[in-house]
Amino acid sequence: MRRRDFILLLGGAAAGAWPLAAYAQQPGGMRRVGVLMGPIADDPEGQARIAALLHRLQQLGWTEGRNVRIDTRWAAANADNIRRYVAELVALAPDVILATGSAILAPMLQATRAVPIVFVHVPDPVGAGFVDSLAQPGGNATGFINFEYGISGKWLELLKQIAPGVTRAAVIRDAAITAGIGQWGAIQSVAPSVGVEVSPVNVRDAGEIERALAAFARASNSGLIVTASALATVHRNLIVTLAARYKLPAVYSERTFVTAGGLSSYGPDLVDQYWRAAGYVDRILKGEKPARRTCRCKRRPSTKRRSTSRPPRRSALPCHRLCSLAPTR
Repeated sequence: MRRRDFILLLGGAAAGAWPLAAYAQQPGGMRRVGVLMGPIADDPEGQARIAALLHRLQQLGWTEGRNVRIDTRWAAANADNIRRYVAELVALAPDVILATGSAILAPMLQATRAVPIVFVHVPDPVGAGFVDSLAQPGGNATGFINFEYGISGKWLELLKQIAPGVTRAAVIRDAAITAGIGQWGAIQSVAPSVGVEVSPVNVRDAGEIERALAAFARASNSGLIVTASALATVHRNLIVTLAARYKLPAVYSERTFVTAGGLSSYGPDLVDQYWRAAGYVDRILKGEKPARRTCRCKRRPSTKRRSTSRPPRRSALPCHRLCSLAPTR
């Protein structure tokens, strides 16, 4: 599996911070893993992510049905579903839970401070209060950051490069999560320097997206930025279609939007995070207590653009981040 290094890998909590003994199984027994996914069950990107997790777990010696049971729920970016499935998974008392995204991690931590949690694509776990620090998360959660908020400003700069005539941009965000607020703030801070007026479009349902973009596109010199959220991912086909209909040059946070026909993206390969998260799941299943680890990040940005000769024009500009872990001895 090809993996793009664009992540910040968080170390585990200090030794003894997680009550693993309460969940440890006897050698040879069946272990249990809970997984709460953000998109709908038949989402191709979601299936690719869960496949990466299962593939890596199998490489590490965990085969579903033989020595591990994996209980997966798909929330379809619905808050009611998230709350219900969080309660279901916690009630199963698994050895570890994989929480995907801020909208899922927050209620998961409210539901349990005992079950170990590995999270993926959460941009600011410290600011959101999910962990104490990147070096020493504390509590029962650790995992992987998909990007820092600063990259959100790059989306606006990229939009201006692609369409120099753009003077106003709609920013699709999920204002109900801290990540939506943080990404919006980073974009706002860059807007004056590139001469673009930005307006938030809060994502709640398809109808709201359609109405907001239709109204926004009435003025000329308009563009679109789509920030990272489970809601945006669920509605990506609609968003890409509307951008094409209203001729809005757009920059997306994930390459899956480009796969769906969008113009350009700048961001991480999220499938890679699931592959890596399997390593943390493996450690917990084997009874290992998280050791103190510091995250050393060496930024190695790399831009790459691809386009097709047929409309809609597509380009992808992935940014790579290489992070290495150094155990604290």
